Amino acid sequence: MDVGVNPFPITFAVHFLGITAIAMVLVWTIHYLGGLAWNSPDKSLLFNVHPVLMLIGLVVIGGEAIISYKSFPLEKEVKKVIHLVLHAIALVLGIVGIYAVFLFHNEKHIANLYSFHSWIGIAAIVLYGVQWIYGFVMFMYPGGDPALRRVSLPWHILFGLLVYMMVVAAAILGFLEKMTFLEESGLAKFGSEAYLVNFTSVVTVLFAALVVFCAITKPPAPAFDDYAPI
Repeated sequence: MDVGVNPFPITFAVHFLGITAIAMVLVWTIHYLGGLAWNSPDKSLLFNVHPVLMLIGLVVIGGEAIISYKSFPLEKEVKKVIHLVLHAIALVLGIVGIYAVFLFHNEKHIANLYSFHSWIGIAAIVLYGVQWIYGFVMFMYPGGDPALRRVSLPWHILFGLLVYMMVVAAAILGFLEKMTFLEESGLAKFGSEAYLVNFTSVVTVLFAALVVFCAITKPPAPAFDDYAPI
């Protein structure tokens, strides 16, 4: 259901929160956790690739893809391409991020897929891929029958938002899981790193909430009647 509020001012807040979340996760992984590296004797640097790519990819770029129809004053077909490309970039970064954590677990002889964070994360990226493929085939190429597209559109939007909420839930659970491990290893519960990660989670939730709100808003004016899928 569309809410009759102009979404364009909201998109600026979304962009700001997205940039803030990226900056915070980079400060955490580089300043507090020692940096990022694909090949290093210190395998924790390989793990650090995981939260960075998942947040930048599926959360932030994925959120920007969702609101791309509301963010850019362009032709609908151009916005459709932007929407598709941003989701593709998000999906690729998410896959690489998951591959990085699997490599880390295998290098450290840690079990894979044992936590709820990992379960919901795998489910989210699989469904994200299904959503992207369906959107490409139905709305881009070769394109479904117009009647079928009209029927599919509301469900495509709803499913997209549900998958995105799974992505954000997985991210928050990931922050919580990592902080639990760090605190068990001696990290101060009220130290600067703990506060940074907690506030990164808060910013991520606010970002996602505004993405969803922006996605369901629609100016009550004829000029903005033609909105495309999420």
